[in-house]
Amino acid sequence: MPLSFSERFRTWYDYERDCNAKTLKMLESIPAANRSSPQFARAVAKMAHMVAARQMWLFRLGASKDRPETWEPTTSLEQLPAAVQTIESGWTTYLATLTDTDLEKDFEFTGLDGKHRRWRLLDLLTQVFGHGWYHRGQIAMLVKDLGGEPVDTDFIFWQRPAVIE
Repeated sequence: MPLSFSERFRTWYDYERDCNAKTLKMLESIPAANRSSPQFARAVAKMAHMVAARQMWLFRLGASKDRPETWEPTTSLEQLPAAVQTIESGWTTYLATLTDTDLEKDFEFTGLDGKHRRWRLLDLLTQVFGHGWYHRGQIAMLVKDLGGEPVDTDFIFWQRPAVIE
C-alpha cells in the first residue's frame, strides 16, 4: 500500500535526520589545517542556514515561538550538533500530527519583505525538503575540496531498494 503524503513527509524527515548526522560527520572530517579557510566557513554556514530555514518555517507554521533573527546565523561547527538536535525535535513533533487533510489546506504567512502570502501546505513542505537536499550537495562538494570525507546522502542509499534476482 502506498504511503499517504503525510506518512511520506515523516519518512522523508527520518531520512533527513540521518542526512543531518552524516553532514555533521562530513564537516567534522575536514582537517584542522583547512578549517580557517573561507570555504570551511561557507560549508558550516550552509548547515546553519538549513537549521535557520527549518526554524523559520516552524515559526511561521505556529509550531515554535522562536523566530531566527536571520537566514544566515553565525554558528560554529561546535554549535551545530545542538542546533540540529533542537530543530529535529521540533520538526518531529510537528510532523507527528500532520494529516493529508492538513496538507491540502492553504497556509498564509508574511515573508521577510513584509508581503502576505498564501501557499498550499503540501507545496511548502515539498520546498522545505528540497531545500535541504540542495544545500547538502553544496556542503559535500565543499567538504571534498577541503580534504574531508564526503558522504553520499542520496535517498536511494538510505532506503536501499530491494534486490531482485
